[in-house]
Amino acid sequence: MKVLLTADRTIMSNHHNQEFLGFGASAPPNVVPEWLFRWLFFPPVKNRDGVVLQAPYGLRKIEAQLLNEGFDVLTVDPDHLDRFIDDAKVLGIHVMDPFGLGPASSTFANVLKTGEPYVAKYFRMLLEKREIVRAKKRGLKIIVGGPGAWQFKLRPEFVDVYGIDCVINGEAEKVVGKIFKTAIEGGELPKFYEVRFDEVPSIDEIPEIRNPSINGLIEVGRGCCRGCEFCSVTLRPLRWYPYEKIEREIMVNVKAGLKSAIIHAEDVLLYGSKSVIPDEEKVLKLQKLFKSHFSSIGWSHASIAAIASKPKLIEDISEILIDGRQKWLGVEIGIETGSPELVKKAMPTKAKPFKPEEWPELVKTAAGIMMDNNIFPACTLIAGLPQETEDDIIKTIELVESLKWFKSLIVPLLFVPLGKLKDED
Repeated sequence: MKVLLTADRTIMSNHHNQEFLGFGASAPPNVVPEWLFRWLFFPPVKNRDGVVLQAPYGLRKIEAQLLNEGFDVLTVDPDHLDRFIDDAKVLGIHVMDPFGLGPASSTFANVLKTGEPYVAKYFRMLLEKREIVRAKKRGLKIIVGGPGAWQFKLRPEFVDVYGIDCVINGEAEKVVGKIFKTAIEGGELPKFYEVRFDEVPSIDEIPEIRNPSINGLIEVGRGCCRGCEFCSVTLRPLRWYPYEKIEREIMVNVKAGLKSAIIHAEDVLLYGSKSVIPDEEKVLKLQKLFKSHFSSIGWSHASIAAIASKPKLIEDISEILIDGRQKWLGVEIGIETGSPELVKKAMPTKAKPFKPEEWPELVKTAAGIMMDNNIFPACTLIAGLPQETEDDIIKTIELVESLKWFKSLIVPLLFVPLGKLKDED
């Protein structure tokens, strides 16, 4: 076996089958003892002789691509690396928030001020494992990638200190094979590899997962059409998977015995749409497809505007998903601000097909629709956007106070410069 894939403990976990519990790992040490906190929020995922039975979806994509290209690959638990690492030439590590610079981690760290977030601590601890240090001395190559790869550009010294040979930033399916081949053959690797626009895979070039994903998460599309300046996802082209491709991945999880699934897209309600208005027929067909295979469904993300634009669609979705096996639907939604002016400046298409001036009322309308249809979201607010004024802050406070009746979790997060604002302070 030439290639090992893994991730640190905080993300190589199914979080007790509750995906959003994973955000707990963004916290720094606190009043809860670490052993208990670890068990509560990121217990080990099940494994068979060290090979994980579920893995992060993004890592499964890389695994699938390498397998398709003929590589000898195993995806293993970070606590069982010692069983395999002596036979490996390359170790690939999937990262989400390796230095705790993401919105949730930076917010918790700034509020609690009790040390580095667990996501950062456990990533560092992974690289400090004796078996990895020993393997590096005999020539093991370490390649890092994933949604958090951008953070290494802010910590270049870490790459050298911990012996990371290459960091891949971007959708890596079309480039990962050549980079891993170079590593195995002992060739020279770039310290940072930024995936070019012409290297971003088309739908047909994105491989289908071969092994189960954590909590049954299945991607149905990539990219976003909203164009919010603070978000990196909007920099990617928008692509939707066809139903056949989605179902083949669903069956990988079904055959592994998973009973629940998470539909993943930046806005599930825009599945198959070429605009900011949901395509009702396509969205309903998608929900029926998932519900025909799983007893419980969750969504990763949806938008206020899409919900407000199609209240009847939300009712129809609720009728499909909410039954004797499932009582409610969970989803993450970005409210971000209560200020129409800030929407105009930083997220001008966030309210589409409505106007930015309507944003506070749109939020209330969407909240009512969700309440009526047993959708209970985790909502985010962004504090500290470069364009934000005191009046914007007041408007956001007023909106939150007007939503006291709304059954949801509303979490303020500090601005992290990504997307078009990546160079802002």
